[in-house]
Amino acid sequence: MSISAPPRPDPATSRGPAPRTLRDRATTPAPRPRVPTLAAYACLLIGLIDLAAAVFPGFRNNRVRLLAGHLPGATTTAAAVGSLMVGVLLVLLAHALRRRKRRAWRAVVVLLPIGGLLHLLRWHTTAAGVLSLALFLVMLRYRGEFYARSDPRTRWRALLNLVGVGGASFLLGLLITSVHPASEAGSPSLEERLRHTAYGLAGFEGPVRYTSERVGDLVGYSLGALGLITLLTTSYLFLRPEKPWAELHPGDEERVRGLLERHGARDSLGYFALRRDKSVLFSPTGKAAIAYRVESGVMLASGDPIGDVEAWPGAIKAFMEEAAKHAWVPAVVGCGEIGGEVWIREAGLDALELGDEAVVHTDEFSLAGRAMRNVRQMVKRVERNGYSCKVRRVSDLDDAERARIADAAARWRGTDIERGFSTALGRFGDPDDTGCVVVTAHQAPDPADPAAGGADDADDLRAVLHFVPWGPEGISLELMRRDRAADPGLNELLIVAVLQAAPALGIRRVSLNFAMFRAALARGERLGAGPVLRAWRWLLVWLSRWFQIESLYKFNAKFQPEWVPRFLVFPHHRDLPRIGLAVMQAEAFVTLGRPKRP
Repeated sequence: MSISAPPRPDPATSRGPAPRTLRDRATTPAPRPRVPTLAAYACLLIGLIDLAAAVFPGFRNNRVRLLAGHLPGATTTAAAVGSLMVGVLLVLLAHALRRRKRRAWRAVVVLLPIGGLLHLLRWHTTAAGVLSLALFLVMLRYRGEFYARSDPRTRWRALLNLVGVGGASFLLGLLITSVHPASEAGSPSLEERLRHTAYGLAGFEGPVRYTSERVGDLVGYSLGALGLITLLTTSYLFLRPEKPWAELHPGDEERVRGLLERHGARDSLGYFALRRDKSVLFSPTGKAAIAYRVESGVMLASGDPIGDVEAWPGAIKAFMEEAAKHAWVPAVVGCGEIGGEVWIREAGLDALELGDEAVVHTDEFSLAGRAMRNVRQMVKRVERNGYSCKVRRVSDLDDAERARIADAAARWRGTDIERGFSTALGRFGDPDDTGCVVVTAHQAPDPADPAAGGADDADDLRAVLHFVPWGPEGISLELMRRDRAADPGLNELLIVAVLQAAPALGIRRVSLNFAMFRAALARGERLGAGPVLRAWRWLLVWLSRWFQIESLYKFNAKFQPEWVPRFLVFPHHRDLPRIGLAVMQAEAFVTLGRPKRP
């Protein structure tokens, strides 16, 4: 289901009909200039032609071969090597050009005339030279389209460049070594060609001998040029000033906490803006803020803006301006219906329903009744096995117990990377998070086991739930971990314990897990569901083998919650694959070799 914003009404006219809800809007994609995309593809094409002309001896124009015959061999060899370097650089710059990067534009307008001149000095096709000149003129004409600043990076980018560009240079160098004719002594073996390529990239002469000194120089200079490109690009990325990952500075954190104290009850995801691996932008008045992180060129926010609703447009404007400066794709994951309405109205974006958040109202919760029979039986069975629960504020724990719970939760995590972005805080027991609620499950020692008699409280911990504040009268589930050797049903016991103890803590509503595509799963299993809906449900069930889609829905449904829809807000449908990858990276399902965030 997708939605887009209708035109904003003119305040000078009458109000007209009431605006439709977020679910009822129709998609009207906004136009987007295609000059950077077309220029990037043209740049990539010219770069590939340059590479082909430099690598393959037969790639030449017979009508221009006479010109090459009147030029010194050193000139044509240098032209071939220069064409190779220009081609590699143009291929590397094409992606940044598509993203409107200003530095990429500056580099390309320098490389294009150089490449065109090299086409005249060597036997390339004249069409490539004409195309280079034409693209050069287009780049000058539309220079205003390339305005984006460089992305924040760490020095890990240099390592990725060394592996990626270095590997591509080695493969291209091996191709150059293989396609040029060797001496009459015999065809070199693969091992000799591999060694020759490796030596050539490092600037040394290899074991392969070619039919003429000019061919040998051409291969040697080409390999040296590839090695030089790898060295220069890696050195540039390593030596330029390092910019850290997204970080919530102490001053910004204090301001966000102040907004949450006044307006935190609006959104159950608001407290997760305090993750310290997010950055934050404020509205001009400082009454609203948006927390975000940049992943793969996507400026990703989560939940609704924080603060006064009247100040949300100012924060959204600042967010969109920051995205435009860097040519990032703006996106919001997990916003509510009101937040989605404001994003669509103010930024002209579209929206897609992601799923539903399970919210339980504690004054209505009861284990009585047929609908709660399975939960009731499971809880009683677990309690008979010696389990009990403690529900406390984090401020009521001493330092030793905080450390013990945090250590146990880390051991039960199951992965080396702490996952989470939109519904995870990423820490436990911080002195500033004293308003959080922790629920622990403990197992009494077995009297029949002689070794269990000396067990202390540190050894009986079997599971933990951690909730963050949702205004003064609500909490939102942040962490659910348990000992894998513990009995089934322990999570149900913990949820029931916190729901029953909540009124005494002044808590009236509890947000549980987010159920992705919940509506599709529920409608797809109903009598009379159509073939498309059944097929979509089958796909979601199949994906549940790797992602907790169906299991989270069924677990949440046990507690008879209120289902609150959550949305993904995005610029255009063609951006969805890229945004999906960014969300996977933010949630740490895809790491791409990155170090763990602090």
